[in-house]
Amino acid sequence: MAEEIKRENEPTSRPRPMKPMRGRGMPVPKGAIKKGTLKRLLKTVFRYYKWHLVAVFVCILLSAVGNLLSTVYMQMLVDKVISPALDSVGGFTAELQSKLITMAIMMVVVYSIVVLSSFFHTRIMAVVTQGVLYRLRTEMFAKMQTLPIKYFDTHAHGEIMSAYTNDTDATRQLIGQSLPSILTNALTLISSIILMLFYSFWLSLVVGVSTFVMTFVVKKIGGNSAKYMVSQQTSLAKEEGFVEEMMKGQKVVKVFTHEERAKEDFDDLNEQLFKDSERAHIYGNILGPILGNIGNFTYVLLAIIGGLLFALNIPNAGFSTLFGGSKVLGIGIIVAFLGMSRNFAMTVNQMSQQISMIAMGLAGASRVFTLMDEKPETDEGYVTLVNVERKDSGELQETKKRTGLWAWKHYHKADGTTTYTELKGDIVMDMVDFGYVPEKQVLTDVTLYAKPGQKIAFVGATGAGKTTITNLINRFYDIADGKIRYDGININKIRKSDLRRSLGIVLQDTNLFTGTVMENIRYGRLDATDEECIEAAKLANADDFISRLPDGYDTMLTNNGSNLSQGQRQLLSIARAAVADAPAMILDEATSSIDTRTEALVADGMDKLMHGRTVFVIAHRLSTVRNSNAIMVLDHGRIIERGTHEQLIEQKGTYYQLYTGAFELE
Repeated sequence: MAEEIKRENEPTSRPRPMKPMRGRGMPVPKGAIKKGTLKRLLKTVFRYYKWHLVAVFVCILLSAVGNLLSTVYMQMLVDKVISPALDSVGGFTAELQSKLITMAIMMVVVYSIVVLSSFFHTRIMAVVTQGVLYRLRTEMFAKMQTLPIKYFDTHAHGEIMSAYTNDTDATRQLIGQSLPSILTNALTLISSIILMLFYSFWLSLVVGVSTFVMTFVVKKIGGNSAKYMVSQQTSLAKEEGFVEEMMKGQKVVKVFTHEERAKEDFDDLNEQLFKDSERAHIYGNILGPILGNIGNFTYVLLAIIGGLLFALNIPNAGFSTLFGGSKVLGIGIIVAFLGMSRNFAMTVNQMSQQISMIAMGLAGASRVFTLMDEKPETDEGYVTLVNVERKDSGELQETKKRTGLWAWKHYHKADGTTTYTELKGDIVMDMVDFGYVPEKQVLTDVTLYAKPGQKIAFVGATGAGKTTITNLINRFYDIADGKIRYDGININKIRKSDLRRSLGIVLQDTNLFTGTVMENIRYGRLDATDEECIEAAKLANADDFISRLPDGYDTMLTNNGSNLSQGQRQLLSIARAAVADAPAMILDEATSSIDTRTEALVADGMDKLMHGRTVFVIAHRLSTVRNSNAIMVLDHGRIIERGTHEQLIEQKGTYYQLYTGAFELE
């Protein structure tokens, strides 16, 4: 038997020269705003809240027009009430009182409309903003579930979390505050310009020169503020990624006394964030006072020039003269213009203050869309895993009920037939090459055979490629060259979800979710009954410690099962794999966190779990792989020795050195 296994695991041909690997590396995330971000964000908002936005626009329009009407009423008040009262011998007559009351009532009505419009526009935008964020987060999380493992291996988890927190919050401010403010101010500016031109070209020219100066200032200072706001978002994401990493590895930091080094690294990131934030807010904060002073200067200049025009009795020029308006610049027009000038400068100031917020919001939205635009895990597989039952003739027939018998359903396009291949766990790797990045090859010409029921062990130094092999079997990564067959079928043809459903896996790092012990075991197979979960726990020898928990199987686990020991968490992971009842299993340092006594208790359960299954074992404790049907010794991505324990000991090669060295240390 051993000789047969050894022959099966020999390379089928001579080693080939190393080939360049296909594929490309992950794109490097950028801090710049992606082109078309605003357009895409607006499309998203309109897709879900079209009529809400129409109502908001009407409210904003009413509010902007209402605010401008106050300056019109001021001009009418001066020209039709105050000036006639001063010129009249009788003073404030009953007719003038009536006009004053009428105008006051109209002003109350107008301002009531403004207040109500502002109230409804704010309420509606709150609904729109939170609704859009709800959908963005939902879409982000749904997209995240489709991304390949490679994405999470190449991106800091804290940086990904930043997209859900900081970036969505910046997007919220953009949608709920900045864009409505810009729209309101834009309508106010347009209305103000039209109204100014209606009253006087001469005074409008003064405001025009002031506007040119304001635009130049906004472009210079506001542009720098926007640039550093974008940098601030990127620096913040990097800092959060570092903090998340340090929190997760706090024990390691303590053990190796790297607290000072961690503080230094954090200080560097924090210093960069400080510089970006400082510059962004310096430019943003000085913009308002500068524009305010330009507005004040314009106000004084208008008063002087308007007074001179009035004193010199210079003819007025404006669209109002075409509709029977005064041909001479009057006090009422000057007063109204002063109010419009103040309102105009305030509006420009408010718009300029939104530039940095818009830039930060667009940067946040850009990062959100970057996550949503990541290429999902591709799956060209068409062979599926189905429940079957065996007829009396021995033929397999597909069925919807759970029978415990599985088969690969393979549709052949060529002749339109469908064949069923029983799931046994026969796995073959034929001259496989692979590298995580094209520049560096990790595995070279790896060839091995695992027949149903065999236990294949991988041993070797850290980084030799042991875990990489199991990642390829699961298709967490795709190979660069060669073939991997599962029950005679190329795994590229098998749908990934079905392939992974046929494999049970126990990793060195255990992940337990917030929920009860029973729910965490059932995670291996969601339709498993309580009895099946308990049976799986007994098989892994986890039932004993679970029964001693405060609420037994109903004990709530939080924070990755922090209320359990590392060994207990590992036992639950083994029980989870047991309840999955997969025909092939991968044990990646599955007993690394279990003490020697517990390992002895688990060994019997593991043997039962592995009975009749194809098992791949990665272990540094060589005592756990002695009973393997074949042991593969890897070095720098190549299989340098293979055979049973006894055969490898006789060879006195690398395995012999690892095995005897391990016992000498003990």
